Amino acid sequence: MALRTEGTRRIVADPATQRPTGGRAERRKAAKGRGRRRKGASPTPPPPAATGRPLTRVEARRAARARKDSVGVVASRVVGEVFITFGVVMLLFVTYQLWWTNIRAGLEVDKAKKGIEDAWAEGRKPDAFEPGQGFAIMYIPKLDVVVPIAEGINKERVLDRGMVGHYAEGQLKTAMPSDKQGNFAVAGHRNTHGEPFRYINKLSPGDPIVVETQDAYYTYEMASILPQTPPSNVAVIQPVPEGSGFTRPGRYITLTTCTPEFTSTYRMIVWGKMVDERPRSKGKPDALVG
Repeated sequence: MALRTEGTRRIVADPATQRPTGGRAERRKAAKGRGRRRKGASPTPPPPAATGRPLTRVEARRAARARKDSVGVVASRVVGEVFITFGVVMLLFVTYQLWWTNIRAGLEVDKAKKGIEDAWAEGRKPDAFEPGQGFAIMYIPKLDVVVPIAEGINKERVLDRGMVGHYAEGQLKTAMPSDKQGNFAVAGHRNTHGEPFRYINKLSPGDPIVVETQDAYYTYEMASILPQTPPSNVAVIQPVPEGSGFTRPGRYITLTTCTPEFTSTYRMIVWGKMVDERPRSKGKPDALVG
């Protein structure tokens, strides 16, 4: 600080109020210095919480309002969580359908196949098969399919367990392979639950389909395919199946499955005609050898 004398009193003067002497350049420098001192002399006071003192009622209300999320923010957060949860659930469902049902069906198929072979080895020959009971094994060499055949087309007891089901009830009752005439019709899943008939659309005329029973091997050759038909079209499993190209009674096989893939809107039909019957005692047919 600088001192100056006025009369007999000594007055302490603030340098900021002193009129600068000298030229114009010195006065500008002095004015800039006063501006910097004014800015530095009035710093923004720290928030009450930073000083450690308790908040006043007004300050507390303001702080609470600042912390509180708006309705829009809360709604956005809830919607986001719902979509995330939905996505996780859908992912789990798809995993279950496309992966786990096939794993479980594979275990069921192995168990059913062993049960059928054990029954053959024990020489059991029931007069009729119970719904859901396995009685034969189907081979489609081109598709590398080996699957048990059970009585009936019940979804829970047969199809969802990975097996192929024989149309054997009511108006949908069809012949057995051992019958001297008729149409042996079966159904199987195209997707999930073992999907034994997933690729039957890739079969070509002449491709073998073999059915093994306790007494014999029955070999059919694929003859024709109907890519799509309504589920109500039961004429496709008649003794002389409509649309197959067969015109007279014979020994036929019909494979039915859902189409398009991953839907059950329509049915795909594959027909075949028996070309060989071979006792099991004579060994496997040529279609299964090599």
